[in-house]
Amino acid sequence: MTTIKIKSGRESTPLHNFWNHIHFHPTDAIEDEWGQKILENIYKDNVAKTVRMYTMLEDIVSMDENGNLVYDYTLNDVRLDYMVEHGWTVLLCYNFIPPCISSDPEELSRVCKNATRYKGKFIVTAPPYDWDLWEEICRNYTEHIVDRYGIETVSKWHLQCFNEPDYQAFFMRKAKSTEERAENYCKLYHRFVNALEAVSPKLSPVGPALAYEFTFFGIFLDYVKKNNLRLDYITFHSYGVHPHKLSVEGLNVNQLYDEVMKRIDFARDRGFVDTPFLLDEWGAATCGYFNNEENPDLIFRETEVFSAYFAKTIINFEEKNVPLDKMLICLAGQHEMKTDFSGFRGFFTLNGFPKPIYNAYVLASKIGNKKLSVEKTVENKNLSVLASENENSISVLGVYAAENFKEALPELDVEFDFSEIKAKKKIKIWKIDKYNANAYSAFLELGSPENLSQENIDYIMEKSKLKCEEFDFSPDFRIRLCENAVILIEIF
Repeated sequence: MTTIKIKSGRESTPLHNFWNHIHFHPTDAIEDEWGQKILENIYKDNVAKTVRMYTMLEDIVSMDENGNLVYDYTLNDVRLDYMVEHGWTVLLCYNFIPPCISSDPEELSRVCKNATRYKGKFIVTAPPYDWDLWEEICRNYTEHIVDRYGIETVSKWHLQCFNEPDYQAFFMRKAKSTEERAENYCKLYHRFVNALEAVSPKLSPVGPALAYEFTFFGIFLDYVKKNNLRLDYITFHSYGVHPHKLSVEGLNVNQLYDEVMKRIDFARDRGFVDTPFLLDEWGAATCGYFNNEENPDLIFRETEVFSAYFAKTIINFEEKNVPLDKMLICLAGQHEMKTDFSGFRGFFTLNGFPKPIYNAYVLASKIGNKKLSVEKTVENKNLSVLASENENSISVLGVYAAENFKEALPELDVEFDFSEIKAKKKIKIWKIDKYNANAYSAFLELGSPENLSQENIDYIMEKSKLKCEEFDFSPDFRIRLCENAVILIEIF
């Protein structure tokens, strides 16, 4: 028996929600029915405070027969109107290079599982043939969004220069070296900052949305320092493990922690001690366009393992004081699903069943803004707890999982001691595990049918939903946890 004692609010410290943020992908699904169905759930359940999306400049900008740039903001406005109407803070990534200003419009890439990107599109990776045109496009776009939404709104957004420019599939596929790619990105970023400053000093330029290349990272950071450029946030991407290594290395939240801290320490060593950090893409495994076909172990994205991984990451990062302002889960691969449980990243299956990872995001949104102290009578390395409070309630996030998420664990009885908590009337408990709020478990229970009947769909949908137990407040109570269980206790 392990007893967890939650200390009174007199010992609380500020707690910043860095985890309830997303990168919605593909951007051009925001105007589609299926994309909006996902986003409406995210809005209703308060899952995301910040949403990252692309500007998709390649769809906006063209050139007329006289060599003048022409802008069509129709679809852009549909997407951003939707974001603003739902009150999300936007991380707006300015990309990709419009073919009309590219030095090689035939230098194409796709970065997806299928033959093309969503809606038959490709990425042009060659840099602009005229940097003035790139700056003009960034300035025109920024003027447009400020005119449409107002500087008070847009000044709260993160305006980001390009996506993973160190990765050849996104920028300069034919570059002869990392140094050449980095030098061109520095020009791209410099002109981007010039454009934003020409519109308003209140705007927030961020970058470089680094994928993995540290030589590139160093060249960029040194250039920013040397030229005294604005860089309000350093943004980067980190993932726990590559799918090709998953079967050998397995999952461990320290993989993600190590990748994040490598980037933060590198930037700080370059003199960026006071610049905040923003992890604008994260996942337990890279390659959102990989699924069970590339590695059957990616099935963890459908199971209670991923929800446990997420909860454990929140607590791990909080305990180690990881200096992240935000971390955004990347929901890539959503449009590539052909079956329900195929191992793609995403919150929902093809039939709209919420996955355990989505349910974990719902629970994580209930964490308060003040951290409470916790005492354990018996230390258990597989049990992690984060207690918090806000003005009206106390919430406790717990996760019971092995370090590698593979070791079989016995069921664990946990007693929670709330004797120091006063003037509360009710307790609510939510669970995510192999028995609760788990669509994939329900699918297995039905025998993994290849073709789901409506009766099957209804059954799985019901089993996928979070359910709450509510009872009168008691200063102590017990709960039994199975492996990879996530719980959220709310007292009010």
